[in-house]
Amino acid sequence: MSAPSKVGVQLVVIDGPAGAGKTTIARRLARHLGLPLLDTGAIYRALALVARRRGVSWDDEDGLARLAQDLPIRFGGLPAPEEPDAAQTVWVGDDEVTTEIRTAEIAEGASRVSALPGVRRALLDLQRALGAKGCVAEGRDMGTVVFPDAPFKFFVTAALGERAARRRADLGATAVGDQPSLALVRADLESRDARDSTRSAAPLARADDAVVIDTTALDPQGVLDLILRRLHGPPRS
Repeated sequence: MSAPSKVGVQLVVIDGPAGAGKTTIARRLARHLGLPLLDTGAIYRALALVARRRGVSWDDEDGLARLAQDLPIRFGGLPAPEEPDAAQTVWVGDDEVTTEIRTAEIAEGASRVSALPGVRRALLDLQRALGAKGCVAEGRDMGTVVFPDAPFKFFVTAALGERAARRRADLGATAVGDQPSLALVRADLESRDARDSTRSAAPLARADDAVVIDTTALDPQGVLDLILRRLHGPPRS
């Protein structure tokens, strides 16, 4: 069980595009506040992985929605403080998939399956149930769809070139073969941005009451400090 939040905060949502740093910041913030971390990107990645294993196409909306309704995903605790940016463990049933869902292929699958309205509807109740007792939730539509009444909302972004460099570094840390070129990663991010922002169901968008943080020139600690200063102030009315 998590310790009580250090600032009396029970729900914080962080949205933003890929590579902006939201996952890293969400991990550090959850640990600081003593709250669970709801990594919704990991949920879509896990669904893409299960679909691949079972031979369900990433374009098969009905088949994916059926898988999503019974997705046996669970999260382990956050890593030790000396590993602030290590991923929390992710399980699908009895199978730990923490590393397997972090490949470039599964990231592409997650982006594709998350664009399907039936999939998003099927996973909405799961996400809300996982965050029902309080959490730091990160994703694309946390502040607009999943937790629209959250008292603290942040939208983190960064310049495309910086996001591409970060994503390439992340992929290099988990890649088995050659690291993808920066140009290839940048093109992939542009494609994902377009798909995430224009999909019909819960597109990537900043909630009107979200605080925007440009992380281009900031390290994770700098972003965390900005968020904590906001949390110590009054929440939105």
